[in-house]
Amino acid sequence: MRNTGNQKTDKKRQFKKLPYKILLGTVILALFLLTGCGASAAGKEKTGRLQVITTIFPPFDFARQIAGGQADVRMLLKPGEEIHSYEPTPQDIRDIQNCDLFIYVGGENDVWVEEILESMGEQAPESLRLMDMVEVFREETVEGMQEEKGAHDHGDAHGEEEHDHEEEADEHVWTSPVNAAEITAHIAEAMAEKDPQNAAFYRENAEAYIGELKRLDESFRCLTEGAARKTLVFGDRFPLRYFAEEYGLDYYAAFPGCSADCEPSAATMAFLIDKVRQEGIPVVFSIEFSNGNIAKAICECTDAVPMTFYSCHNVTADQMQAGVTYIDMMEDNLAVLEKALD
Repeated sequence: MRNTGNQKTDKKRQFKKLPYKILLGTVILALFLLTGCGASAAGKEKTGRLQVITTIFPPFDFARQIAGGQADVRMLLKPGEEIHSYEPTPQDIRDIQNCDLFIYVGGENDVWVEEILESMGEQAPESLRLMDMVEVFREETVEGMQEEKGAHDHGDAHGEEEHDHEEEADEHVWTSPVNAAEITAHIAEAMAEKDPQNAAFYRENAEAYIGELKRLDESFRCLTEGAARKTLVFGDRFPLRYFAEEYGLDYYAAFPGCSADCEPSAATMAFLIDKVRQEGIPVVFSIEFSNGNIAKAICECTDAVPMTFYSCHNVTADQMQAGVTYIDMMEDNLAVLEKALD
């Protein structure tokens, strides 16, 4: 994922490190001001259509496939924006309060969500948390991977402080098509319950979309089961553990999935270059919105070629305008994966 610069990274860390009472007080004040600026007593602005808001692209895409134009679906993350640099605005908070169904991921990057929903009290919308819908893995540091120092340091064997399960959980649950199908089913049921008039329509759309996700899963499974190799190398973050676990793939990467680091150590670079040379790895991946410099540097020292693998957390403005979907990006992943495992 793209390095948005030290200034944004530091700002995000400062936001996360604000004392709980200060942060919560800021949220409550924002809600008070917004309520005083026109929110109804019920906390909802009804348009006659189901209002669904998501934090990021995958649940947004699942919900719009289910909606089929019969509900208003919007995501807070702007097209082209990197997930780890997002910070909610007062308008975002108001939009959450006024929607019928709010869908978020959970985990460390969504701590602000939990605080805001709690602050809203009875005015909080019904919400769905992706990490409650599937089995959750812990983020892991594999051999050669540079550990982030500071905000995302997990402790345990690498430090004295042991964080709780929530902080260690890998948030990127949507990267497995199997998980995507389960998530879609949960979202469809929630939408059907909130909008009984269109319930049958939503369920029919969800069934069709889940069928497409299952066909995608079968394609990945067929490719990986018959592949000549089972190892991927990422000159970038690795937010794809759920994908790798689903299809029995090994991986090496510069950083964990939620790392804020952007410059690998000399030891990490040397390890990845040696791994690519020793195993004859044909492709080194980077993630969308990344500058790809680490992958390119590894490729310059080896016979590998750099390619992009989508984590699907967001799309560009052009992709959004063109109606690009989660399945579209995963099909692109299928094509590059075939070259990487050859």
